[in-house]
Formats: sequence, structure tokens, C-alpha cells
Amino acid sequence: MRMTYKIEILAPFGRQVHTEVVRTNVNIADDAREFAMVYADAKGMTLGDAITELIREAQRVRGERRVRRFARSSVGFPMFPPSGRKLTTEQVRRAEEDEIA
Repeated sequence: MRMTYKIEILAPFGRQVHTEVVRTNVNIADDAREFAMVYADAKGMTLGDAITELIREAQRVRGERRVRRFARSSVGFPMFPPSGRKLTTEQVRRAEEDEIA
């Protein structure tokens, strides 16, 4: 039996970012996907849980015990660390024009 909870039950209204279950797609190399699928099958777990376990184990082995978290804005939106590059309004307009054309 799979239980799904809406985020609105878990977070106060002012801190909500999503009100539905969110799915993430990731592109990985075929050999890595195949390894993760075999690992998941052997352990009797989902592919997502297997990938999570493998990544955490790799972090532990490398001594990177701290999982990096994104900072959040006052309304709960994730904020990326500054990269030195800024997205300008002109860049957004050009991208919109390219999408329309």
C-alpha cells in the first residue's frame, strides 16, 4: 500500500512551494542505470531508493558526510548559491523569442 501526502498537510500555507507530489527526471549513463537497477533488484528496493543509497555510500566513503542543502527564501523557494553569473531580462526575452519562433 503506497501512501501519498500532499505538502499542504506537512507545511504551513505561507511556506508551501508545491501542493502536489513532485517527480524528478534525471538523465544518467546507461551503464550506471543498469548497475542501479541490478542493485535495486538484488536489495528489493525501488530504483530511486537504490540510487539514493549508492550516492550516500559514495559520500561516506569519500568522507563527505555533510549533505549540502539549498537555502530557502522567506516563502520556502529554494535558492541556488551565487555563481557570479546573472540572468538578465534581455536574456529572458531572447529565450522567449527563440521559443516562439
